[in-house]
Amino acid sequence: MQLEGSVALVTGSATRVGKSIAMELADVGANVVVHYRDSADAANATVAELQARGVEALAASADLADPQAIEQLFETVAEHFGRLDVLVNSAAIFQKRSLERATLEDWERTIAVNLRAPFLCLQHAARLMRADGRVDSEPGLVVNMADLSGVYPWLGYGVHGVSKAGVLHLTRVGARELAPQVRVNAIVPGAILPPPGMSADSDGWRSMGASVPLGRVGEPAMIGRAVVFLAEADYITGAAIPIDGGEHLVGAARH
Repeated sequence: MQLEGSVALVTGSATRVGKSIAMELADVGANVVVHYRDSADAANATVAELQARGVEALAASADLADPQAIEQLFETVAEHFGRLDVLVNSAAIFQKRSLERATLEDWERTIAVNLRAPFLCLQHAARLMRADGRVDSEPGLVVNMADLSGVYPWLGYGVHGVSKAGVLHLTRVGARELAPQVRVNAIVPGAILPPPGMSADSDGWRSMGASVPLGRVGEPAMIGRAVVFLAEADYITGAAIPIDGGEHLVGAARH
C-alpha cells in the first residue's frame, strides 16, 4: 500500500501507544483520524502535532462500548475523507481481575471495549474500504492490537486475556473472510510502555525489561513502525507479530 495520501483511523490515538502509531503513519504521509473517548484536549494536541507533519488530521470522539457511537465514528470518517485505507484497533481497557473475582459488569465492559468494538470497527472499515472500489492488488488494512495475555494464561487477568484471545482469532477469521480486498493482521506488544501507576525509571519497569530475552524494554514508536511495515508489506494477512523483545519465547513464566 502506498501510504502517502492514504487515510488511517487509529482508535485510542490521543495518547500513549495509539498516538505513536498515528505519528509514525503521518511521517510517511498518511492522513489520520485521531479517535478518543474523553481526552479531548490531548486529542486536539495530537491533531496539531500531526498537522505540523504536513498531513490532514481530524479528532473524533466515540465511546467504543456503544455500537451506535462506533457507527457514527465511521460516518464521520466517510463524510470527511470519503475513504479509509487503514484501521488500527488500538484502544482497549486493561483491568486486573481474576476469573473468580470478576463481576458480570467487569466481563461485559471488557468484552465490549476489547473485543466487540474491534469486531464492529472491522465490519465498518471493511464496508468502507470495499466501497472505495479498490483493486484486489491494493487491499485495505486492519491491524488489531493484542497482547500476550491472549496467548498465555496470565494469573489475575482472566477476563482481559479472554478478550485478547478473541482479538487474535478475530484477526485470523477476518483475514480469511475479507481477502483479497482487506488484509487483517495483529500486533502483540510486550513491555513497550509501563502500566498505569508505574514509572519508566522505576526498578519494576527495568526488571520487566531485564526478564525478556533481549534484556530491555521497548518504546511506542516500535509499534508504529510495525504498523507502517504491515501497510507496505501487502502480501501479509492473518499474521500476529510479536514486538516484545522475545517475551513470547518465555511464555507464561513471567506472569
